Amino acid sequence: MKPEDFLDRIKYNGRIEPDFESLEALHLAHMYTVPFENLDIRMGIPIELGFEEFYSKIVDANRGGFCYELNGLFGWLLTKIGFEVEMLSARVYGQDGAPGPDFDHMLLHVNKEFIADVGFGDSFTRPLKFREGDQEQESGVYRLVSTGNTWQMERNSGEGFKPQYLFTETPRALNEYEEMCIHQQTSPKSTFTQKVVCSLATPNGRITYANGRTISTVEGEKSEAKVEGIKELATLLENTFGIKLDGGYGALLGKAGVAQ
Repeated sequence: MKPEDFLDRIKYNGRIEPDFESLEALHLAHMYTVPFENLDIRMGIPIELGFEEFYSKIVDANRGGFCYELNGLFGWLLTKIGFEVEMLSARVYGQDGAPGPDFDHMLLHVNKEFIADVGFGDSFTRPLKFREGDQEQESGVYRLVSTGNTWQMERNSGEGFKPQYLFTETPRALNEYEEMCIHQQTSPKSTFTQKVVCSLATPNGRITYANGRTISTVEGEKSEAKVEGIKELATLLENTFGIKLDGGYGALLGKAGVAQ
């Protein structure tokens, strides 16, 4: 496992110091190059918690992943650079307005001053300063709200602030996420078992593939297009997200809303 190879993976050649300037640049680079995706889950390929496993998938195989993989490996990189990094547990708000269980999501507490999160899909692309108050970014206005023993991350993308997840400042170990990692891959109640998703931030928006359609957001304007057939899906994944699957498209298509 080589930090320099990870930096090549995210196309980063900027300054490397354990400060906010470098953290912000690294965070942006990661968000623009490593997709948030659940393809392995939908193809029935188990995801194991381990930094070597994360590295093999994201760096060696040029893939993406979900929160435990993306934030886990990003935290490893930051540690190698000299940052102080703690993994935190978050409870994600569901459509019913209630937060999920502990270890539902992983985020990173960096240098006791910042929150980094490259594994929440459509969310902040730059790290947040760990304080209360509005923090404006390209994708919306974010804020951290103290609720006593917990913090709540909220987002306003034009329709008022909405809670995204709750978290505490308690440092966690990677193995503490194992039970929820299995749940996310196998439970019919998990959002990751219900649809195929592959999503990547861009400098002016986001491009997402979900269940047979692409959704492009540019300067706040959305457009959708249907993906027709296995060749079009393969081309999309490779050209847009840099993902080339080894014979996995057939297993994916039946669950992706795409006709073969």
